[in-house]
Amino acid sequence: MKEKIINFVNDVVKEMKKVTWPTKEELKDSTVVVVVVCLILALFTYAIDMSLNQILKGIF
Repeated sequence: MKEKIINFVNDVVKEMKKVTWPTKEELKDSTVVVVVVCLILALFTYAIDMSLNQILKGIF
């Protein structure tokens, strides 16, 4: 069992050395994209919610 854990940790270390990490600039750009998309989706959801609310108020 102990040998399996050691092999697993060694494999993880080997794989992590292969990872290409983003630069600071790429990370900033990606963060901006995520925030903007979240805001757009939130506004869209809000607009749909308000529209359905008005429609239901008109019906009932």
